[in-house]
Amino acid sequence: MKTKRLVIESKIDEELIKEAAQLLKKGEVVAFPTETVYGLGADATNELAIQKIFTAKGRPSDNPLIVHIATKTQLFALVKDYPPYVEKLIDTFSPGPITYVLKSNGQVAPNVTANLSTVGVRIPNNKVAYRLLKECNIPIAAPSANTSGKPSPTTADHVLDDLDGKIAAVLDGGNAEVGVESTVVDCTKETPLILRLGKITKDDIEKVVGKANIISGLKADKPKSPGLKYKHYAPDVPLILLSEDKNMQQVIEQEKAKGHRVGVLVSKRTANRIQADKIITLGIDDQEIAANLYHSLRSLDKRDIDVVICESLPINGIGSAVMDRIKRAATSIL
Repeated sequence: MKTKRLVIESKIDEELIKEAAQLLKKGEVVAFPTETVYGLGADATNELAIQKIFTAKGRPSDNPLIVHIATKTQLFALVKDYPPYVEKLIDTFSPGPITYVLKSNGQVAPNVTANLSTVGVRIPNNKVAYRLLKECNIPIAAPSANTSGKPSPTTADHVLDDLDGKIAAVLDGGNAEVGVESTVVDCTKETPLILRLGKITKDDIEKVVGKANIISGLKADKPKSPGLKYKHYAPDVPLILLSEDKNMQQVIEQEKAKGHRVGVLVSKRTANRIQADKIITLGIDDQEIAANLYHSLRSLDKRDIDVVICESLPINGIGSAVMDRIKRAATSIL
């Protein structure tokens, strides 16, 4: 079965939204755009529908899913016993690229939460996603719409590259704007704990609630959030991340001496100073680099190069999330 592509033009086509919503309500899996990346959606209350997500992605069953809803009221209908600061965060950042991990009241299917007592919920800031969620009027669980372990999709083409024939449809709403997944915040304790970095930073959150902690290390045995246990975002070729004190051209020459065809991932300011077999320019500033990151990782083809070298990038703002993703994708760090 070929995946149906439902293309949203400049004006949102309500008939396509209704078609996608009907598929979701029938227990099918549909990819759709959010402001961060494309999500792979299924009815969060339907255990069999959720299993289709895990099957299509090849995703481990102990990796919980994030639930997407359209309104604050729908969010609170899925959770219980939340601290007072949660409403402050929601009123400040949602709709937007942030996920709240809260105590589940049992409304979503157990395979959404990986049988944990918590559930991650967010309100996406994307017109197509909002219309779809309003039309469905059910919570939609939606991890990134890619094969597990590969770079997340920021276009419908990326979704089809991985999942064509494995899902019912993709709602094509153009490029995702942010380019990296949402910030995930554990809100089950007195102080919020950031589990995954995204566009909304620790400083942003602390301006609202006074104090926030951030999880240390890259892995967790029983993760409350996606991205804490398994390798993610890996391109098809080995990726070497350089620390700031390393000379990139010197490392390139060392790899060439091994007979390797070398690609590089660099900011625009570095691109003109480097010679390599393939140079991919991520962008000028942190926002542009974030938006281009996954497309760039997906463009690394072992038919063209044998290894890719990535420079360390600035960690201001969303740059922290970009470096987090690159570290998770890296085969080695020099």
